[in-house]
Amino acid sequence: MIKYAIFMMLSMISVIGSGRVGATTAAFLMMGEMDNNITLVDIVEGLPQGEALDLNHTAAILGKDVNVKGSNSYEDIKGSDIVIITAGLPRKPGMTREELAAKNADIVSTAAENVKKYAPNAIVIITTNPLDVMVAVLYNKLKFPRNRVIGFSGVLDSRRMAYYASKYIGVSPSAITPLVLGQHGENMYPVPELSFVYGKSLKSFLTEEQYASVVKNTINAGADITNLRKFSSNWGPAGGLLVMVDAIKKDRKTALEASVLLQGEYGVNGYFAEVPVILGKNGVEKIVEVDLTPEQKEKFMKSIDAIKNNLKQVPESYLK
Repeated sequence: MIKYAIFMMLSMISVIGSGRVGATTAAFLMMGEMDNNITLVDIVEGLPQGEALDLNHTAAILGKDVNVKGSNSYEDIKGSDIVIITAGLPRKPGMTREELAAKNADIVSTAAENVKKYAPNAIVIITTNPLDVMVAVLYNKLKFPRNRVIGFSGVLDSRRMAYYASKYIGVSPSAITPLVLGQHGENMYPVPELSFVYGKSLKSFLTEEQYASVVKNTINAGADITNLRKFSSNWGPAGGLLVMVDAIKKDRKTALEASVLLQGEYGVNGYFAEVPVILGKNGVEKIVEVDLTPEQKEKFMKSIDAIKNNLKQVPESYLK
């Protein structure tokens, strides 16, 4: 009986994909002690094992009581309460997130089949691009409730906007409550007029030129990083994933943004898009609907149309 109770208390976070985003995420989770057990899975032999060994050495240096395991077998995610999928082909300079759709659908589909088999009770977060399309593939293959299938994107996009705006208005990015809606991609909809600093609209702090710059920089942030260093971002995504895992593990009921399945919210039905949510122990506890003017609603729907068009690049077999 005692052994059984101890077994039931065990938990684990698994990260599928041991590339830059996966390995950095595992490092952040270890340093934040989000769980005592973290498993890295990748198809490349030796890669997750090597990353895990290095991270275990780091944990010993930092005094973190966390064990990181590297594996080439999906079976080792068994029992995970949170699974993070970072696997997929990365974006290269000059490539849009949308161009990755058809290539990454197969990778995500395979991951979903194995998560469903070995971690059927997990909350699953995905970072693979194009995000809003890949989370749709994931959801359709998993058949999990929508609160347990979450697309990572909004934390990154919204905080990027807070960063750019903070440079103009002279406050900490943490003082800004930012709002970015719709697609995680070139058609995302940053909304400074519905982003606030202590109840005052962010747009009221900005000139028209600054406003346009904040919106442009937010949309182009990922491409700018990729063009500068020749590979896509990893630190920002890993930081955002840490915030999301922390909200779930500690049941914080944190308000943040994520790509979730809309079922009538915002007048959208059956599509994943970036919106504000409350995140807690059950995953998405609530979807927050922000009141939009007719003009704002039109811009939001244009972003939804971009998601719909991008879905057409994925074979229908991945969306059933």
